[in-house]
Amino acid sequence: MDFNSNFILGCSAIGAGLAVIAGIGPGVGQGIAAGHAAAAVGRNPGAKSDVTSTMLLGQAVAETTGLYGLLVAILLLFVRPLMGAAQ
Repeated sequence: MDFNSNFILGCSAIGAGLAVIAGIGPGVGQGIAAGHAAAAVGRNPGAKSDVTSTMLLGQAVAETTGLYGLLVAILLLFVRPLMGAAQ
């Protein structure tokens, strides 16, 4: 392997690491949403089903961001980053 191949592999690894960092945002957001939902149910127990369904829908949408980050990381690491380079 020459310098260009090593450089591309290194950049792919760095990019994958940065993409995995995208999982922090959904984790924090889902924790905040669950906390606010628990507080809302505590204030109004009769609205438990509405609050829970809305919270779960919002958390599912937020989780897609983390999944996209994981997908990008897996693609960068395992789907031949040197495909376009001369090998």
